[in-house]
Amino acid sequence: MLYLLISRLRDWLDDNHMTWATGLMDQLQFRALAALLIAFFLVLALGRRTIRLLVRMKIGDTGATDAEALRAHSQGKANTPTMGGALIVGAIAVATLMLADVSRFYVQLALIVMLWTAALGGVDDYLKLTAARRGGSRQGLYAWEKLAFQLGLGLLVGYFAFNHGDTDAAHDLAHVLNLPFQKTFESSQGDIAQGLVFLGRGAFIVIAMLMLTGMSNAVNITDGMDGLASGVSAAVSVGLLVIALIAGSQAASTYLLVPHIPFADELAVVAGAMVGATLGFLWWNCSPAQVFMGDTGSLALGALIGYIAIVTRQEIIVLLMSGVFLLEIASVTIQVGVFKATRIATGTGRRVFKIAPYHHALHLSGWKEQQIVARAWIVAVLLVAVAIWTIKVR
Repeated sequence: MLYLLISRLRDWLDDNHMTWATGLMDQLQFRALAALLIAFFLVLALGRRTIRLLVRMKIGDTGATDAEALRAHSQGKANTPTMGGALIVGAIAVATLMLADVSRFYVQLALIVMLWTAALGGVDDYLKLTAARRGGSRQGLYAWEKLAFQLGLGLLVGYFAFNHGDTDAAHDLAHVLNLPFQKTFESSQGDIAQGLVFLGRGAFIVIAMLMLTGMSNAVNITDGMDGLASGVSAAVSVGLLVIALIAGSQAASTYLLVPHIPFADELAVVAGAMVGATLGFLWWNCSPAQVFMGDTGSLALGALIGYIAIVTRQEIIVLLMSGVFLLEIASVTIQVGVFKATRIATGTGRRVFKIAPYHHALHLSGWKEQQIVARAWIVAVLLVAVAIWTIKVR
């Protein structure tokens, strides 16, 4: 809103020799970094008050786990307030509304994606955390209920994002299938390369559904140790900021030979807010955590990561950046799949890992929680660097 207000007052500001204000707001990089700082300090300023509120509302982790080997460890986290993801979502929303051009479709859809998944996670958190108090047996949303809402969101995002592109154009880069090391342009002159694959509406929607649902659940599964999901999300969000700036800039995208998506650079403000909000949350979430983000934060962060990947046509690059998240969700998928298959075949289920997700398997192998988290951060930063490098070497 601040950006739009200054834009509306441009003539008045110019007449009163205050062009510095419009000049700063016209610089997208400035707005993205300002969103980072605003989101960070909002979470920092409101963190202690929010934690006290959650404690008063008795919205705390129960410390319960099905794994006997982790029970003692989990009990140490009992009564730590959760649903702190509301802090992350709120800070991103405020910073985006202040500094992004909210008249742009991609920004509006980003806010819808975030609020939709935050609400979904909030309901799930509330049902899980208040089950005993309500005297009910329902422990959160059922898996199929969450999947239905996530896939439904992915379908809507895919449909409207596809239609926002030029559906009448035979070579609309908003619909291109962008593969690793593939050159979108023949040269920096902007001539579109031969042999590119352009997705139809159906394929585009399917990819959108898989990306949003997969990334949302991947971040959710990773959120199991103090600072793990928030730190890795901060690193990935830095990569998203860079990708959005490149995709939305005609000069940068043609120079780097990647798809140019007009106005996608406004998502750099959203990504900047994500960086600031997750870093601010890490202040309160680092070991020993004073608050957990819960599904409220993890589902929203993952969905935003998937959404920006879809709009910028950089799904594979973002998946590379999110390697830590993918390892975590893959470990759960493999563990469950192998266990069920072997139980049907032999009557006794076999486990590939000691426990899933993988960060808990490392813990049972003798790694300290702080070691796992710090090394996950290191890997995440390196993966972001490698992902950006792959763009440059085209």
